[in-house]
Amino acid sequence: MPGELVLVTGGSGFLGSHCIVKLLEKGYRVRTTVRRPEREAELRTLLANAGVDARQLEFAVADLSADAAWREAAAGCAFVLHVASPFPEKQPANEDELIIPARDGSLRVLRAARDAGVKRVVLTSSFAAVGYRRAPKREPFTEADWTDEKADITPYVKSKTVAERAAWEFVRGDGAGLELAVINPVGIFGPLLGPDYPPSIASVKSMLEGSVPFLPRLMFGVVDVRDVADLHIAAMTAPTAAGERFIAVAGDFMTVKEIAQALKHALGSAASRVSTRVLPDWVVRVAGLFSATARQAGKAELGRTKNASSEKARRLLGWQPRSREEAIVASGRSLIDRGLLKR
Repeated sequence: MPGELVLVTGGSGFLGSHCIVKLLEKGYRVRTTVRRPEREAELRTLLANAGVDARQLEFAVADLSADAAWREAAAGCAFVLHVASPFPEKQPANEDELIIPARDGSLRVLRAARDAGVKRVVLTSSFAAVGYRRAPKREPFTEADWTDEKADITPYVKSKTVAERAAWEFVRGDGAGLELAVINPVGIFGPLLGPDYPPSIASVKSMLEGSVPFLPRLMFGVVDVRDVADLHIAAMTAPTAAGERFIAVAGDFMTVKEIAQALKHALGSAASRVSTRVLPDWVVRVAGLFSATARQAGKAELGRTKNASSEKARRLLGWQPRSREEAIVASGRSLIDRGLLKR
């Protein structure tokens, strides 16, 4: 019900800030966590610039790596959107540097929510916990699929899988009636509310700046951040969402070349430096011997056809996302409008 208090973890992040906007627009009171007190002023400015009345927004300082302050952050809340999650600039040498914080941080939030009498937690997981396996899959991935932790996957992919499994185990065991719903988004694109941007939009930025002269044969799911925020709120309130996972993807996966073509088609001269030239797979693999970035691309199923379905979210929650192209182009326009591209 509007007027209820919702805790959003990681509210200063790309998705978290959009979730706050949607909740405030719908009349909810919102409390959000930040790791550092100075982030409060930054987020309030960001929301004001977006034209959002943030008087119904409270702040709590809490860090996923420590128990302190989480009980207080969850106190009085009807719902929790656990959006915060570590995302590395580069993959660590020791996978536990990512896996342990992701798993333990989620469990801290779940315990605090249980102890505070929260009705439901909506956990932001990832398609990373769904769609990585040793053998290709011809049909689209669904919520019934889980990433194979023994496959050749990056520490980030493994961390999302381990953290989500731990969350489900918690609610089945020590959750004491706490409801859980999980959102598994693919690559999140769309408009920026401020100068910070996630790795997905960093890739669009690199294309527009012309720093990606050749493209690998990779496929990615695309979804708009505004639609992912909407899906979180639908999963928070719909009775049918309890105990369910929902893949957030806007249509079929796109190749990197299709993403580049969408930018060039919509943005015209502003996308003049975007390349559509594709490298053969063997060249990317050879480059992987010398480049960590190329090596990670090879581990992300270079040359494989891949897809996923959002049928469940559409059917159970009435979710209707924007098109893939709109999400991609909104990212590009936002980077241009905010002056974030190198000249």
